[in-house]
Amino acid sequence: MTATNEKTRGGSLLVLYLALGGLAFAVLQSLVSPALSTIGRELNVSTSDVSWIVTAYLLSASVMTPILGRLGDMVGKRKILIIVLSILAVGAIVSALATSLPVLIIGRILQGAGGAMMPLSIGMIRDELPRERVATTVGLVSAIFGIGAGIGIVAAGPIVEHLSWHWLFWLPLVLVVIALLGAIFGMKESPVRTPGKLDVLGATILSISLVSLLMAISKGQSWGWSDPETIGLIALGVVGLVVFVLVELRVKEPLIDMKLMRIRGVWATDLVALILGFAMFGTFLLIPTLLQLPEATGYGFGKSVSQAGLFLLPTVIMMVVCGPISGMLNRKFGPKLPMFMGAVLVVAAFTLPAIGHGAIWQILTSGILTGAGIGFAFAAMSNAIIESVPPTQTGEATGVNAIARTIGSSIGTAVVAAVITSHTTPQGMPTDDAFTYGFWVCAGVAVLAVLAALALPSAHKRHEQAVSAGVTDVPDEPEEIHVLHRSNA
Repeated sequence: MTATNEKTRGGSLLVLYLALGGLAFAVLQSLVSPALSTIGRELNVSTSDVSWIVTAYLLSASVMTPILGRLGDMVGKRKILIIVLSILAVGAIVSALATSLPVLIIGRILQGAGGAMMPLSIGMIRDELPRERVATTVGLVSAIFGIGAGIGIVAAGPIVEHLSWHWLFWLPLVLVVIALLGAIFGMKESPVRTPGKLDVLGATILSISLVSLLMAISKGQSWGWSDPETIGLIALGVVGLVVFVLVELRVKEPLIDMKLMRIRGVWATDLVALILGFAMFGTFLLIPTLLQLPEATGYGFGKSVSQAGLFLLPTVIMMVVCGPISGMLNRKFGPKLPMFMGAVLVVAAFTLPAIGHGAIWQILTSGILTGAGIGFAFAAMSNAIIESVPPTQTGEATGVNAIARTIGSSIGTAVVAAVITSHTTPQGMPTDDAFTYGFWVCAGVAVLAVLAALALPSAHKRHEQAVSAGVTDVPDEPEEIHVLHRSNA
């Protein structure tokens, strides 16, 4: 009994430390966005230049996530987790102490390494916890990445108004340090390894292609979408991804095993991640902007930055509630049901304000539906991935899923910003139509997530496809599904 209690307590502490690290990374991802104008004024830099604070972070995360996730599979997830948390802490300190934009950008690049928290955390949960706890725990930890992004948007205003923008980095640093100490003193190394060498060529090609694509997406609005530089970067990124796939098919020890991408449970889940990443950051841009417009416009609500952030609190709460529920549904029915439910809720969340957004109840209801949808779907995505691949490849597979979510977030931010800025009043403020179009765009994109979720195989089909693709160490079907399939046979 004592040994069992110690194991349970150790598993709970593992989850706590991983959750704190993931929360810190996600908060840092979104916390600076509402404060960009304040940071730009204090550092005396242009709006275009200050946007590199976000761009540099996204670029770093997209590049470092698959590399560090793969290294975790190779040399030990705990070792790489300690390195990642250390880099994240240094990045937060550098940014907090920064007095110039270049130093702040360097700090943000270092923070981007925290993107590997997702694949490393999910891999450790799968390796260390009893199987019956994996789905629910993965649901909770996965939802935390969405929750952290929401908390960042909510907390940014009060922090900047009552302290200073430097505290946007000091406060998350506390969480990072606790998680780092927990990793050093409270975790044991995962026994699951995939010995081999890092695919340096593949990592280089992938880095160049992702940096090119994300830079074009992030800067396309300011440079101009028809600008030769923007078009050239998009072309380089697309060609780079094609070359990357061709190289990975020939390399003996690839950075990303392309056989995994043939599994319907993997590619469909990555597509859902891309689309809902778009939708989530569409919410974080549209809702606060609408709330902060003056009431004199006839459609704005005249809220301060802090007040606007509080209206996203129901979104965050629903993510907290629905993440673990998604894990429970996954244990009983598999990940397809909660992912489909989440995508449908997100469609409803944007359709409502697209039809009408002149009342506060419409904004709050939209936020509640968004939080529930993201909570269900994000948790289900991680479970769909880990149930489709062997433990030795959890890091690379979830790393790709995290990249898809990051790219989706970047595209969503850029597209929604373009919609808002293309419909403005003579005073330069977004028109009412800008928000209507923005909500419809997000709703339309979210419909694609519903279709992608429907493309997911059932629990039985997912098991069969994983085995046929050469993945021999996959979880069995959920018992309810297995019994149903046996009786139908």
